[in-house]
Amino acid sequence: MQSATKPRRKVVPTAAADRGDSADKQDQVLLSSAICNNEDLGPFIRRAFASGKPDTLLHHLRHFARAKESEIEEVCKAHYQDFILAVDDLRSLLSDVDSLKSALSRSNSTLQSVALPLLNSLDAYLEARNVSVNIDLALGSVGSCIGLMDLCSRANLHLSDGNFYMALKCVDAIEAQFLDKTPSSTIRNMLEKKISEIRSYTERKVSKEFGNWLVEIRVVCRNLGQLAIGQASAARQRDEDLRIKQRQAEEQSRLSLRDCVYALQEEDDEDVLSVGSESDGKSENGFSGFDLTPLYRAYHIHQTLGLQDRFKQYYFENRKLQLTSDFQVSSMTPFLESHQTFFAQIAGFFIVEDRIMRTGGGLISKMEVENLWETAVSKMCSVLEDQFSRMQTANHLLLIKDYVSLLGVTLRRYGYLVDSLLDVLSKHRDKYHELLLSDCRKQITEALAADKFEQMLMKKEYEYSMNVLSFQLQASDIIPAFPYVAPFSSTVPDCCRIVRSFIEDSVSFMSYGGQLDFYDVVKKYLDRLLGEVLDGALLKIVNTSVHGVSQAMQIAANMAVFERACDFFSRHAAQLSGVPLRMVERSRRQFPLIKSRAAAEEMLSGLLKQKVDGFMSLIENVNWMPDEPPQSGNEYVNEVIIYLETLVSTAQQILPASVLKRVLQDVLSHISEMIIGALFGELVKRFNVNAITGIDVDVRLLESFADNQAPLFSEEEANQLKTALAESRQMINLLLSNHPENFLNPVIRERSYNTLDYKKVVTISEKLRDPSDRYFSSFTTRGAKQNPKKKSLDTLIRRLKDVN
Repeated sequence: MQSATKPRRKVVPTAAADRGDSADKQDQVLLSSAICNNEDLGPFIRRAFASGKPDTLLHHLRHFARAKESEIEEVCKAHYQDFILAVDDLRSLLSDVDSLKSALSRSNSTLQSVALPLLNSLDAYLEARNVSVNIDLALGSVGSCIGLMDLCSRANLHLSDGNFYMALKCVDAIEAQFLDKTPSSTIRNMLEKKISEIRSYTERKVSKEFGNWLVEIRVVCRNLGQLAIGQASAARQRDEDLRIKQRQAEEQSRLSLRDCVYALQEEDDEDVLSVGSESDGKSENGFSGFDLTPLYRAYHIHQTLGLQDRFKQYYFENRKLQLTSDFQVSSMTPFLESHQTFFAQIAGFFIVEDRIMRTGGGLISKMEVENLWETAVSKMCSVLEDQFSRMQTANHLLLIKDYVSLLGVTLRRYGYLVDSLLDVLSKHRDKYHELLLSDCRKQITEALAADKFEQMLMKKEYEYSMNVLSFQLQASDIIPAFPYVAPFSSTVPDCCRIVRSFIEDSVSFMSYGGQLDFYDVVKKYLDRLLGEVLDGALLKIVNTSVHGVSQAMQIAANMAVFERACDFFSRHAAQLSGVPLRMVERSRRQFPLIKSRAAAEEMLSGLLKQKVDGFMSLIENVNWMPDEPPQSGNEYVNEVIIYLETLVSTAQQILPASVLKRVLQDVLSHISEMIIGALFGELVKRFNVNAITGIDVDVRLLESFADNQAPLFSEEEANQLKTALAESRQMINLLLSNHPENFLNPVIRERSYNTLDYKKVVTISEKLRDPSDRYFSSFTTRGAKQNPKKKSLDTLIRRLKDVN
C-alpha cells in the first residue's frame, strides 16, 4: 500500500546504451526510456512505419513488457504481505469494539431515563416563550399602529391648518419610522401613495402662494421704492435746510452780528427696511405690506422636499422676467409723468432683492443680484439717453435728474454702484444749461417787454423785502418809509428773480451728481447768462425801445442797480455751491453787463445832447461883433443851464453819482465842442473880442454849474466835470490872451492849451477882428500903429500855417 504512493522515477538512458554499437539496441533503449518517462511514443511509431520496420518496434515493445513483468511480480508480493498484517490488526480490535458498544448502550439508556423530564420541561418552556413572543409582537404592532395613526392624524391637522412644513415633517417621520416596518402590504402601499399625494399637494399649494406673492410684490416694490426715494428726498431737504442755516450764520458773521442762536438738530433717519424680526421678513417702519413670509415659506418647503435648486432657478427666472417687464417705457404716457413710477419700481425691486440676499438663506446669491443690477443700470442709462435726447425743456431735465439722483442716493445705501447713472446726468449737463439759458432768454425778453421803465412803487414792507432785500439791492441797511419809490424799474427784480432761479436750478442740477466741486461750472454758465443773455437783451432794448430821456435815464439807473445785483449773484452761487465767500470776493471779475451799461449811458447822453442841441441852436442869435461885451451870459447858455439843473435835480433821485457824473461830463464836453464848432464853422464869419468875452462869460457860467455839483460828487469828480469844458476854456483863454504866440511854446502849450487843435486855432484866430477893424475903417486908421495883441496873433497864425 505504501509502495503504491511512491512517485515514478524517471529513467535516463545509460551510458552503456549510448555506447552500444547496434542501432536496434539503441532504439530499444530510447523506447524504454520514453515509456518509463511517460513520454509520447508517436515519434517512434511514425519513424518505424516511415522506415518500414514496424515489426522491429513491436519486438521492442514486447521485449520491454517481458522486462517489466518481473518488477510487477515483486511489487505484488510486497503488497500482499502488508494486507495480511492489516487483517491481523483488525481481528485484534474487534473484541474491543464489542465491549465499547455495550458500554455505550448502557450509557444511552441511563441518559434517556434522566433527560426525559427535562425535555418535557423544555418543550413547555419553548411553547410559553413562543406565546410571549407573539404577544410582544402584537403589542409592538398595536403601538406602531397607534404611533402611525397619531402621525397621520397630526399630518391631516397640519394640512387642514395650512402648516405644510409640520405636515411634511409628519410625513417624513411616517416614511422613516413606520413605512418599512408595516407588516401589511395593503397599508404600506396606501401609505406610499398618500405620502406622494401629500407632498405633491403641498408643493402645489406653496407654489400657488408664491405665485400670488410674485404678483403682489410688484405693487409692493413700486410703493417701497417711492417710500425709500421719498425718505432720501426728505433727508436731502433736511441737509438743504441745514445749509441754509449755515449760510445765514455765515452772513451774520460776515455782517459782524454776534447774537446768533445755536441749537442741536436731532435727526430721525431710519432705514426704510428696518425690521423688528428678521424671521418674519416684514418691515415695521412705514410700510407694513413688505412681507417675505410666503417666499421664505415656499423656499423652506421646497428645501424640505429636496427641490431647493429647482425653486432657486424658478425664483430667479420669474424675478428676472419681472425686472425685464419693469424696463418697458410706455409710449402712450409722457416720460415726465411716468419716470417716478419707472425708477421707483426698479428701486423697490433691488431693495427687496437686497433684503432677500441677506436674509433668504442662499435663495439668491450676491453675484446674481449684481448681474441683475448691471442689466438694470444698462437699461436705465439707455432710457435716460433716449429721453434726454428728446427733451427740449430744462425743467423737465431737472425734474428727472433730481429723481435719478435720489434713486442713486437710495440704492447706494444698499451697496449698489450708481456711477454709470451719474455719468449720464453729467453727460447732459451742457444740454440742460443751454435749454435753461434759452428759457431765461425768453423770460428776460418778456420781462423787459412788459416794463414801462418807470420807478417802482412799493407800498408794503414785504414788497421791499421781496424786491430789494432778497437780492441785496439796498444802498443802506435802514428800512425806508412806505410807500417807497425805488430808483429802479420792475425789470431789475424780475430779472434778478430769473437769474437767481437760474443759479438755483444750475446748482440743483450739478448737486448730487457725483461732482463735488462744481462752482466753476455754475459760474461759467452764470457768466454766460449775464454776459450774453441779459446783457444782449438789455442792449437790444436800449437800441430799439428807448424813446425818451426818462426811459434812458431809468435804464441807466437800472444798470447801476444791476451792478450790485451781479455781486449778489456771485455770492449766491458760491453759497449754494459750498464755496467760501472770501474766495469769491478775491476773484471778483469785471461787471458782466458792461456793453449794455455803456450803451445805456451812451443813449442817455445822446438824448441829452439832442436836447442840448436844441438850446445850443440859439447860439445863432449871438452878436459876434458887439460894441460892448455882454454883462450876463448869452441866451443859449442860460437855457442850457436851466435844463441841466432841472436834469440834475431829477437824475440824482435815481442815478448813482458815478453815472450822473459820466453823463454830465459827456454833455458838458458836447457843449464845449458845440461852442468850438460854432466859432470854427461857416456860420460865424468873424467875431471880435467883445463876443469872445461874452463866450467867456458863458463858459464861466457852465463852469460855475459844474462847481455847484460838488455836494453830489467829490471835489475830484467836480474838477473832472470842469475838464469837460477844457477845449472851449483854453480856446477863450488863448483868444483873450495878450500874448497868443505863447501857444507856440511847447511847455506853455502842454500846460495851458493841451486840448486845442492846430487847425481849429488857425481858423478861429483868423476870424478874430480888432474892435476898430470895421468896414471902411482903413481910411481913418491908415498910418496908425498896429495893436501888439493883433500882431502876436498874426504871428501865431503865420507860424501855425507854416507848421501845417
